[in-house]
Amino acid sequence: MKENIFVRKNKDKWEEYERKVSNPQQLSTQHISDIYQDLTADLAYAQGHFPEARVTSYLNNLVLSLHGYLYQPKQRSFLSIITFFTEYVPKTVAESHVEMKIAFVIFSLFTIAGVILAVQDIQNIIDTLGPSYVEMTLENINNGVPTDVYGDSMQSDMFLYIVLNNLRVDLITYMYGIVPILGPGYIMMNNGVMLGEFQTLFFLNGVGFQSMTAIWIHGTIEISTIIIASAASLRLGLGWVFPGTYSRKEALKQSGLKSVKILISILPLTILAAFLESFATRHTEWPLFVKLLIIGGSLAFILFYYVFLPHQIRKRREGMI
Repeated sequence: MKENIFVRKNKDKWEEYERKVSNPQQLSTQHISDIYQDLTADLAYAQGHFPEARVTSYLNNLVLSLHGYLYQPKQRSFLSIITFFTEYVPKTVAESHVEMKIAFVIFSLFTIAGVILAVQDIQNIIDTLGPSYVEMTLENINNGVPTDVYGDSMQSDMFLYIVLNNLRVDLITYMYGIVPILGPGYIMMNNGVMLGEFQTLFFLNGVGFQSMTAIWIHGTIEISTIIIASAASLRLGLGWVFPGTYSRKEALKQSGLKSVKILISILPLTILAAFLESFATRHTEWPLFVKLLIIGGSLAFILFYYVFLPHQIRKRREGMI
């Protein structure tokens, strides 16, 4: 892009930013942060293509005027944490709705593939889950306690192990995003096929519904976090594959900042899923309505926070255009 086209395309936006920068106290922190990120991206582009031009100096001065205000030491409060989860995360998820849809579709397809493989040959289940695990599960089914594996361990020890393991899975899933599409696709393939074969094992032995009312007490949130972490992973990688008008370095920086917000948002859910798996799933004697209430409540929260709220944000933005 030539300098005059670059200036003409962004001139009105910069003038608006300049007016706002002159009195940043009237702006929200998130708005200032968005302006700063946009300006630094434009500055990076200008520095890379016309470093000696006046527009580069102009953008540099604008960025510097915001930098001191934005990064001056501020006292952190509990309110800032609330704001992060109630405003920043839904906004970022709204911007990443394409990645969320892709992650959901890919994971669902691999889960269906796992079901098909399990129905075709039980050896596929054994190869995925391991012979000892399958043998133990079949023994539990024969004993009338198909999900007894969740009640064998001490609750506190089990909780700590699951938390650490699931946080590790979330982090690995996210880091695989540096290899665009293929990285998160590989993680979703492993987890999706495993889920499909695992759940089908119970249906093949006549205890499908009984197993679901136990497994999905924690599985609703646990599987959701895997899909959401995969979406964050996709966002990370696709940022530098499709940089738009930004340099790849700046595009990766922006996609990293946004995708990590999504990743952070699922950390409390990962801990909650581990808690439910350790302390609730084992209680097969609980009334069915209690189990369905937990499963339904978990699903309702996921849909509200990661689907409904971001959708409302996108609708408001489209209405402003």
